[in-house]
Amino acid sequence: MDSYVVLTIIALVGSMACGILTIPLVLDFCKRKGLYDLPNYRKVHKRAVPRMGGVVFLPSVLVGCIIAFCMARWQGVTRVELSLWTIYFLLGAIAIYITGLVDDIVGLKALNKLVVQILAASALPLSGLYLTNLYGFFGIGEVSWWIGTLITIGIVVFISNAINLIDGIDGLAGSLSIIALAGFMLAFAHCGLWYFVVLIASMIGVILAYLYYNMFGDVNRNRKIFMGDTGSLSIGFILAFFCLKLTVPSSNTSITYSDQNILMAFTLVAVPVLDSCRVAFVRLWHRRSPIEPDKNHIHHKLLRAGLTHHQALLVVVALALFFCLANGLLHQLVSATVIVVADVACYAAFHVLLNAAIARRGEHATVF
Repeated sequence: MDSYVVLTIIALVGSMACGILTIPLVLDFCKRKGLYDLPNYRKVHKRAVPRMGGVVFLPSVLVGCIIAFCMARWQGVTRVELSLWTIYFLLGAIAIYITGLVDDIVGLKALNKLVVQILAASALPLSGLYLTNLYGFFGIGEVSWWIGTLITIGIVVFISNAINLIDGIDGLAGSLSIIALAGFMLAFAHCGLWYFVVLIASMIGVILAYLYYNMFGDVNRNRKIFMGDTGSLSIGFILAFFCLKLTVPSSNTSITYSDQNILMAFTLVAVPVLDSCRVAFVRLWHRRSPIEPDKNHIHHKLLRAGLTHHQALLVVVALALFFCLANGLLHQLVSATVIVVADVACYAAFHVLLNAAIARRGEHATVF
């Protein structure tokens, strides 16, 4: 077996083991300090549940990477090169992680979190990681530094919050994140970016450990947990970075850049991105603030249509896999622009059918 594959497996298993061992400690801490996600009119859970599962994410990823790199040293690897992009990304991820942690413990205003997200996102263009060319996507080619920087910051902030907003039922944000991470892992492995592959494997490992407690933990025994803003915002920021890494040219990779890279990045985060866009559109349609909270996300609507939590989870995961499969089959036949427009149309049609199912049950359905 190739040594890099072995390191990837070691990173995944090491991170998963770290998560399995540390999440119970976090659960006990939350119980002592009373750090619970309490039910309210917007939330679907009926019992108070600890909300700090995301606290173990970055430490477990670090443990997984350290184990893998130690194994690499034993195999004769003596040098690891980190680009300025990676360093600024790590600093931004730490800032997001700390912000989410503070919010989960004492609470932060949405504006304060948004400011930190913008600052963390701004670090990436300062390191040179920003969109310079859309390769004909929607007819757009090269863009200026200012436009590329603004688009980059907007993408990072939007994806970060999209993952946070989709985290509404057990297993949903974690499952969608694993699908996206697996796609990025395959793409980076194909390009020989093995240190990113190891990083992603560590992330998948700890998310799998989290999903065990999130989906199958017994709330009565204090063994059920939510990832909280610490987890969802951190995962969102990291996924946004991978989207940029896949689409922004770099001299130290073998990636061939085109609008297909943009299509792949979009496909891997399509469901949370499309759902956040849809929810914002509906709020504006009804002349409400696009950041006003409600119960109109895809998982809320599936529950109103009569599905159980696990059934709703399976439907959304199946939808994400459908986009991955369909876009993967179509990318050689039509342009990325046409595929994304078709994705939007399919997502809109899905919600039209979902609205009809909700209306048949006598429930309120939105216009889209």
